[in-house]
Amino acid sequence: MKWSQTLIPTLHEALADAGILSHKLLPLLLLSSVLVVKADQYGDFGYTTNGSTVTITNYIGSGGTVTIPDWITNLPVTSIGESAFASSGLTSVTIGTNVTGIGESAFANCSSLTNVTMGNGVTSIGLNAFYYCTSLTNITMGTNIASIANNVFWHCSSLPSITIPSSVTNIGEEAFGYCSSLTNVTISTNITSIEGYVFQYCSSLTSVTISTNITSIGDDAFYDCTSLTDVTIPNSVTNLGKFVFAQCSSLTNVTISTNITSIEDGVFEWCNSLASVTIGTNVTSIGKGAFSASGLTSVTIPNSVTSLGDNAFTGCASLTDVTIGTNVTSLGDFAFGSCASLPSVTIPNSVTSIGEGAFQNCTSLTNVTIPNSVTNIGAQAFWHCTSLTSITIPSGVTNIGNYAFDSCSSLTSVTIGNGVTNIGDAAFLDCTSLIGVYFHGNPPSLGSGVFTDDTNATVYYLSGTTNWPTVPDTWAGRPTALWKPQVQTSDSSFGVRTNRFGFTIAWASGMVVVVEACTNLFTPTWSPVGTNTLTGGSSYFSDSAWTNYHGRFYRLRSP
Repeated sequence: MKWSQTLIPTLHEALADAGILSHKLLPLLLLSSVLVVKADQYGDFGYTTNGSTVTITNYIGSGGTVTIPDWITNLPVTSIGESAFASSGLTSVTIGTNVTGIGESAFANCSSLTNVTMGNGVTSIGLNAFYYCTSLTNITMGTNIASIANNVFWHCSSLPSITIPSSVTNIGEEAFGYCSSLTNVTISTNITSIEGYVFQYCSSLTSVTISTNITSIGDDAFYDCTSLTDVTIPNSVTNLGKFVFAQCSSLTNVTISTNITSIEDGVFEWCNSLASVTIGTNVTSIGKGAFSASGLTSVTIPNSVTSLGDNAFTGCASLTDVTIGTNVTSLGDFAFGSCASLPSVTIPNSVTSIGEGAFQNCTSLTNVTIPNSVTNIGAQAFWHCTSLTSITIPSGVTNIGNYAFDSCSSLTSVTIGNGVTNIGDAAFLDCTSLIGVYFHGNPPSLGSGVFTDDTNATVYYLSGTTNWPTVPDTWAGRPTALWKPQVQTSDSSFGVRTNRFGFTIAWASGMVVVVEACTNLFTPTWSPVGTNTLTGGSSYFSDSAWTNYHGRFYRLRSP
């Protein structure tokens, strides 16, 4: 609807005749049934009114110390409007007792503002209200504030502390982000959720008290709080967002709520002082990079966990002890990559897949047990594990990925189960100490360069298997030979022990060996003295009757 020019003075005169119109009010416009008043000026403050209350809309003063009045023209000042004081020269402001709401960006970019005192009438603080008030050192909040919106104190880099009144039930995202001087925070007991990014980059924050009413902590809530040393997550918390404590480089101790079921991506990433953590027994999954590059020295993954994400513990250079729960089904890509101090690991029978690079560059790893449940060893899974001396790949494995054991320079022995059907490109490239590769089954298909630079390696195969080459007597560029049982004469088990003579027989796991003995090699009469089934590739034979003979000789044969 468009107003004619003749309506306005007529309405003005009618109101004046009725004694309603003040001489300070500008002409009124009637739109539908809503009465709107144009802005006027009161001292240094611009304002609007709806006839019952006043909203401060702008400030034209010279700055310094300002008190926002309780009343203008006998009407209560209840609101500070959007950007009303933004970028002004205020140094201190006292907000009147009638103000209930502080609008969006009301004091944003007031870079000289050092002190704010709010009246108890304030119930809400709008988006960006004190955004980038970089000199703010003191703020007294009203006791009736219910809500603090997003980015309210974002980049108030001089603010050392703040008390959030118990009336507050909600704090928006990034509310205190980049408050780099903030040292201590106590969160109101009436708040049930800490939103995302609330305290990110609060680099001086040393402690935080999380009330037992908190149920959720959002993404990046304490991201890069580099002075934070200790956190207790109460049992009330059921959800912990992504990267919540990432890059909290001084964090040394964390207790995780027993009601949390998932540790999300990057929660403790780059917490390089975090030496220990207790993972609750209700946790079922550990996300991508959850503890990557942290300072963990020991970790127990509880049996409740079924999923271990990519990079979960990548770069934990101090990690020396790992217990993997018995219900984990897969080790994600690079799950323990570059855990340079990890000496050994036992993979439980629940695991079916070892992801790409799962243990790559674990340079202290000397021993690893792979269960028969595993069907796939991913590309680069054990790349550059330079201390690994031997490996047994069980019969459940069907595929060994590209570069899986590349550059395992201390690897001398590899036993490969009869289920392996494919060995990927360069799987054992540059294993320069490799002497024997022992196959339980027929030759698998090969990628290129599987044994490149393994100049001392011989490929051994079992009698009864097929398709092994005889002319020329090489396979994959390495010489081949029949795999026979061996008596271990150089270990401590060989020779006379209490009331017996014995030795360890090494061969393929599950194979049966008959030990025979005689007393004369010139006219031998061989008699069986023991039948041994090899478990795990070895079996110990002992002869308690050896003292009955002046001399005795032994040989091995198949049943």
